[in-house]
Amino acid sequence: MQETIKRVEKVKNATAPIIVCNQEHRFLVAEQCKQINVKPIDIILEPISKNTAPAILLAALRVSEEDDLNNLLVLSSDHILKNEEQFCKAVESSIKYSNEGKIVLFGVIPNRAETGYGYIKVDKKPNLENFAAQNINNFVEKPNSNVAKKFLRDGRYLWNSGIFIFNVSTFIQEIKKYSKETYEKVKKSYDNKIKDLDFIRIEENYFRDFESISIDNAIMEKTQLGVVFPLADGWSDIGNWLSLWENSEKDNEKNSLLGKVYSKENKNCYIRSENRMIVAFGLENIVVVETDDVVLVGDINKSQEIKEIVNDLKLRKIRESDSYLQVFRPWGNYKTMLEGYRWLVKLITVQPGASLSLQMHHHRAEHWIVVKGTAEIELEGVKTFLGENQSIHIPLGRKHRLSNPGKLSLELIEVQSGAYLDEDDIVRFNDKYNRS
Repeated sequence: MQETIKRVEKVKNATAPIIVCNQEHRFLVAEQCKQINVKPIDIILEPISKNTAPAILLAALRVSEEDDLNNLLVLSSDHILKNEEQFCKAVESSIKYSNEGKIVLFGVIPNRAETGYGYIKVDKKPNLENFAAQNINNFVEKPNSNVAKKFLRDGRYLWNSGIFIFNVSTFIQEIKKYSKETYEKVKKSYDNKIKDLDFIRIEENYFRDFESISIDNAIMEKTQLGVVFPLADGWSDIGNWLSLWENSEKDNEKNSLLGKVYSKENKNCYIRSENRMIVAFGLENIVVVETDDVVLVGDINKSQEIKEIVNDLKLRKIRESDSYLQVFRPWGNYKTMLEGYRWLVKLITVQPGASLSLQMHHHRAEHWIVVKGTAEIELEGVKTFLGENQSIHIPLGRKHRLSNPGKLSLELIEVQSGAYLDEDDIVRFNDKYNRS
């Protein structure tokens, strides 16, 4: 996401970004922007995921509040673009088509027979030295290997990058025309938005009450205004482990190894450790990823099937499918380290100058041990300062607040004990981030 934001800064006359994300990712997104000193115009929070058309419409509605003649460049956060100079030139050259009322879709000239991308057929093989858009002949879903090889030889089939530029008024006009229900429900959701700190919260009931739909299905496969503008190779959609492996540094045996990994006699593997040691030998075309809570092992060429596996885990109500050990908050983050019957251990990181809410718990007591930085503790109205290796006990039912008065991050170990340890056992009395 950071690379995507920095990439757009190189485009002439580009403004700060508008970011659309799920509400569960809001603090992670805000922290990522803060790390590169970027202040978005707004961060719009989807209550639930509804695919690309509603997400793009939310951004378009936000832009139209200022001027519906503005051009909106739509980018996904999981793309790699190695030829950024050519990308910027392509975007700048495409604006004339956008100003003429066209919806410009960027098509990547393929360099291999890729089965993981959708394709766009145009009338003639594009020429990158002559920046010109072509009409869309038709869209093609992800092909099998033989069909992809035919596309590559033909030269008139481009990868569908999912990158767009258009005049906001044109986009709204076309989505009203071809996907009226989507427009009306998203518009009602947006009109009932709530400003929450640096975020725009979208009303959930209207937003829930329509189909999930892509921009291709909602508009591009129906409109007469779509054109394709060519991009050079060097683009990749990092949507699976195979594409991540393809874009990673590799050893002589074409293994991508990250973290604590011992590798012997492996070939064409992606092996990544975030914590524990991985010992791997005699593997070929395998992905192994170790995180705090899950270990993934599978055929790297079948990584497209991960979505199906995650959906199956969700149906089985397996917690790891949609919850994470590290959780981001406006003041920093916490990571669950150990868990047992009636006890829980967390590592809490508080950013400089940040504070947790003044709160209390009905069912648990807490013990805090400072391991880095300085902590300001407010307990029943009395303030105490703790340094490294100092600790304090927070009894059940007592009002308390944790703050970082320093200029460096504060880290502490929190040990919870009690009959109920879930996050909803928080009663907030005062919160600088206006959380209830």
